Amino acid sequence: MGERETRLYESRDHFRNFIDCVLSRKEPVAPCEVAHRSITLAHLGNIAMQLGRDLKWDPKKERFVKDDEANRMLSRPHRAPWTI
Repeated sequence: MGERETRLYESRDHFRNFIDCVLSRKEPVAPCEVAHRSITLAHLGNIAMQLGRDLKWDPKKERFVKDDEANRMLSRPHRAPWTI
């Protein structure tokens, strides 16, 4: 491999990789921030599909712009005694 070639981290088991990285303090193959942003796109697409319309997303606030109905779909009620 050349010096300027991209090298990707290989992991066939993200769960094991996460545990290994907790123990070793190394960066996981899917850092939390990257995983969060990646799955957010899928969730937004599902909400838009369920509502049947285009939506405007504010990535800094992580909220839909002027759309209370869509924003209510970003979470669901927690079962007692669990809260965030």
